[in-house]
Amino acid sequence: MSQHDTPRPGLGSMPHDGGTAFRVWAPNADSVAVTGSFTDWSDDGEPMVAEDGGHWYADVAGARPGDEYQFVITNGEQRLMRIDPRARAVTHSSGNGVVYDRDGFDWEGDAFDCPPHDDLVIYEAHIGSFVATDGDAGDLGGLAGKLGHLAELGVSAVELMPVTEFAGDYSWGYNPSNPFAVSSSYGGPDALKDFVKQAHRHGIAVVLDVVINHFGPSDLALWQFDGWSENEKGGIYFYNDERSATPWGDTRPDYGREEVRAYLHDNALMWLEEFHLDGLRFDATLYVRTVDGLGSGDVPEGWELMRSITAAVRERHPDAILIAEDLQSDPAITSTDDGGAGFHAQWDPGFVHPVRQVLTAVDDHERSMAELAEALRGADEPFRRVVYTESHDEVAEGSLRVPDEVDGGDPSGWAAQKRAILGLALALTAPGIPMLFQGQEFLERQEFRDTVPLDWERAEQFRDIVRLTGDLVRLRRDADGVSRGLRGAGFEVLHLDDEAKSLAWARRDGQDVAMVVVNASAEPRDVTTGMPSAGTWAVRFNSDAATYSALFAGHKTLDVEALEEPLDDQPARGTVSVGAYTLVVLTPA
Repeated sequence: MSQHDTPRPGLGSMPHDGGTAFRVWAPNADSVAVTGSFTDWSDDGEPMVAEDGGHWYADVAGARPGDEYQFVITNGEQRLMRIDPRARAVTHSSGNGVVYDRDGFDWEGDAFDCPPHDDLVIYEAHIGSFVATDGDAGDLGGLAGKLGHLAELGVSAVELMPVTEFAGDYSWGYNPSNPFAVSSSYGGPDALKDFVKQAHRHGIAVVLDVVINHFGPSDLALWQFDGWSENEKGGIYFYNDERSATPWGDTRPDYGREEVRAYLHDNALMWLEEFHLDGLRFDATLYVRTVDGLGSGDVPEGWELMRSITAAVRERHPDAILIAEDLQSDPAITSTDDGGAGFHAQWDPGFVHPVRQVLTAVDDHERSMAELAEALRGADEPFRRVVYTESHDEVAEGSLRVPDEVDGGDPSGWAAQKRAILGLALALTAPGIPMLFQGQEFLERQEFRDTVPLDWERAEQFRDIVRLTGDLVRLRRDADGVSRGLRGAGFEVLHLDDEAKSLAWARRDGQDVAMVVVNASAEPRDVTTGMPSAGTWAVRFNSDAATYSALFAGHKTLDVEALEEPLDDQPARGTVSVGAYTLVVLTPA
């Protein structure tokens, strides 16, 4: 062992010029050693010294980045081989930890700020299926190769489904076996850092899904980590009573234990600080704050954990975005007041479900414009919600992509194209942070499965739909300086006709205003509506334009001369001619 007057701070493996220091929390162990390629995997390994708080420490001369290792934990008659809980790299989920130099990656001056919330357009992606071949899962390098596509699409952020090591060859990622380690099959930690660096060069922020509501449950070295447990449950990292149970395994972390809170807290900060990520999306927070996920059996320690993480991120990384998947529309999730969880935004079920009902209803008379208007309106602070019509949950396990739900017999036909695009356009023109799911821009029809790669041939087949999406994203972000209103928090319904299935609304950012008109029927409509001001209103986007699809009618929607005649509490009125199942955006000329 190397000799140092003062043990090095930190947990996990910490390489330095003379070797590597190791520290692990194992409060019930009688002894702990570290063994690996640097000890020729000797049974005894290098002994570790007990420290305060149940930690064990050793500084091993000659141990270097790239060396594999495990901890040898003795508890009574138990001799346990354990992967380092804080390993940044592992050989695989049931293999060995790998010593990793956390400061060794060359960021080449990478500096990037997450775009403001009114400029965020998120693209959700699953690494293993994004660019893959049958029998061979994709990796971060393959995803990086498509950053040009995402940049051309105009999105400002990509949200990665979880990247941590998981059991098996394929996974959605929500079964983390090694919460600090980037999946070896995805390329490991340097591959993630390189992806982030390249994304930033394309002007794209990177948001990561993290899982703190459960771990595993399989290939889980944290389970009974140091040999202690109660009630045959998980030991020091987990609740050992009825609070341990989740729908995904008996593995809810013990949020009441200081060392476990620190583990989860440090994990969240690691992604932002070591990997330069721009935000985090927390999975199923309902199962962090309640026992049964039904809103009952409150877990106060879970609330406090979320508050402590979000407070630390807000203080140390004020530009990063924090998103919760809670799906209960509870305003406390995005509140920083006492009792609030402190997230910036949360996925909004109050948008996706009513909007999909409007899109997929068989007959026009079943489409409720009043319900659509309420879904669009949302809460008083629109950028506290993420709006979408497709996500990994909405298009998997028997749930279909929108084109297939609209017309399963002809998911590339007129009705499927028109209404799927209408849904995408509603998300991109509604108040909130819009999100697309991978392949949505080329009408991917396959339900999401981690073993089925995206059909990239459709990106060429439907290249004009891809262009439509890009045109609308540019408008949403005001890339050409003509649609600032779409970035605003203001929302006002201008017209609602449930018989004609037409709806119009204004989006405002200060004095800037944009107007959106929708025809949710199978026949073209002339929509006479109140307008925010008299004068010429230019058509900036028409989803029925024939340039976007050979199947579209190319209904002529002309610029509108709004008359200074009040209508429905607006100072002016005008008539917008809108094609079937079409969304039109107008702004003052």
